[in-house]
Amino acid sequence: MREHHECMDLTTVRWFLAVAERGHVTNAAAELRISQPGLSRAIARLERELDAPLFDRAGRGVVLSRYGTVFAEHARRLVAEEEAARRALAQAADPERGEVSLGFLHTQGPSFVPGLIRRYRLDHPGVTFRLSQDRSERVAAMVLEGRADLAITSPRPDDPSLTWHPLVIERLQLAVPADHHLAERRRARVSDVLDEPFVAFRAGAGLRVVTEELFGLAGARPRIAFEGEETSTVRGLVAAGLGVAIVAPLRAGEEFPGVRHITLAEPAAIRTIGLVWAPGRTRPPVVEGFRRFVMGRGDDLHGPPTDP
Repeated sequence: MREHHECMDLTTVRWFLAVAERGHVTNAAAELRISQPGLSRAIARLERELDAPLFDRAGRGVVLSRYGTVFAEHARRLVAEEEAARRALAQAADPERGEVSLGFLHTQGPSFVPGLIRRYRLDHPGVTFRLSQDRSERVAAMVLEGRADLAITSPRPDDPSLTWHPLVIERLQLAVPADHHLAERRRARVSDVLDEPFVAFRAGAGLRVVTEELFGLAGARPRIAFEGEETSTVRGLVAAGLGVAIVAPLRAGEEFPGVRHITLAEPAAIRTIGLVWAPGRTRPPVVEGFRRFVMGRGDDLHGPPTDP
């Protein structure tokens, strides 16, 4: 590639990412509210500036070329850093009226994350939150790339450029259909369900990793019949009698019709949830305030245990 000294237009970079995410120039143009020819010309200018084709045709749409895939990773960081800079400047004067971008696991959505935010906003009503749910490795990537200020996740991310502060240890549960032969038990072991069809979280999810480790300790592999992205989907498949699952514990007062939750007795049947941030990135005062709040409220995250 030729060496360039031009200042890259971040608007065009954002448009490039919109096309990459949607795989279609026309659809991206409609969402961006610009003309399709205008978007095509902008992408062509970007390709000339980079001296590389960024997209390949795929039917009526487009896919990233190998050059485009490389550029997309850097483009996301460029945009994220610009957003972080704008928010940092806007919030510097008034840390009580800024925004916190928080990533967290699908398994945390229905329970303690909303409760944590509610408690924080009691004393900081001007603070707003931009929330993102995903699998553990993607949540960590959000922080690494600057798309999230903080993340609450499990297990500890591998990347040494991230800091992870443990907040709470949860004992996992076995979810079984209401008419299952173990349904009346208070405790069980993975060895009790080795031969049963299993409903698992998708590969890459923290609970999927723990599940495979627990089966490995029992000298077996799970017979995965179904995979789900979210806890409600996994529990719904269990309620339908399609298998059993290893899930995060229910919070006090939570119920899921058709499913019984049994505490797993194995010492390794736990997950540690922690707070993640990138220490090398400037944190606006509003983000730092919420970070300190979360680190001091770890005991509040899980609430009273449902099975003492």
